[in-house]
Amino acid sequence: MRLKFSKMHGLGNDFMVIDAITQNCNLSSEQIRALADRHLGIGFDQLLLVETPRDPDVDFHYRIFNADGYEVEHCGNGIRCLGRFVHLQHLTGKHLIIVSTNTGRAEVQLLNDQLVKVDMGRPILVPANIPLLAAQQQITYTLPVDDQLHELAVVSMGNPHGILLVEQIDSAPVSTLGAKLESHPYFPQRANIGFMQIIDRHNIHLRVFERAVGETRSCGTGACAAVVAGKLNGLLESSVNVGLPGGNLQIQWSGGGASLTMTGPAAHVFDGQVRL
Repeated sequence: MRLKFSKMHGLGNDFMVIDAITQNCNLSSEQIRALADRHLGIGFDQLLLVETPRDPDVDFHYRIFNADGYEVEHCGNGIRCLGRFVHLQHLTGKHLIIVSTNTGRAEVQLLNDQLVKVDMGRPILVPANIPLLAAQQQITYTLPVDDQLHELAVVSMGNPHGILLVEQIDSAPVSTLGAKLESHPYFPQRANIGFMQIIDRHNIHLRVFERAVGETRSCGTGACAAVVAGKLNGLLESSVNVGLPGGNLQIQWSGGGASLTMTGPAAHVFDGQVRL
């Protein structure tokens, strides 16, 4: 089987994107892991499959697979790249498209040749729906790790996120504590773990340890979750610049039951073919 693909990234969070509309694509977990290998394969944080819509009022459906070969629910940087991809591949001429995932829908708007704006939907805070093993909804939760207690906010943006406040982002224990919290028993489906430093009420710095991937240069849903956590704790305003290792995302959320919007770049790197 020969597959055409594009390599793309959103602020360094990189993807292999496959058009599964005009070509057949049925990849096993083992094949995805081999393709994700940065030494022996193509290398990527996630694989994105663009599929035909499952509802008449949707333009595309897309699926996301982490580098370990297992499917996940949502990816903010990925959905911006998908919006750019379908336009570059002439799958649509629209600059405003509706995309469905396995957990919901998103509105994707191409603003120019670089920036893409996405309606990311409303944050999910009810523990059972995140999912989080907690008796009742709280603004922050206390999780034990190695005889120490860690306070974090927990938010789902279609995928689960735990957010910790840190004083200095550069020295945050992302690889060590992030790995332990990612697979904490309180998270039955594991979680992405964000480390957030508040600069002021309109600016934060963020590093994210992603499920089954490790620290990435950017995480769009993580940026949204961090802004929700900061605003619920009274630390942030409605419009926030999120500084990530790969660059900046603009997140807006008025609170309550409103949807979040995320604006950031989506870059095309190269096109290729791979024989499986």
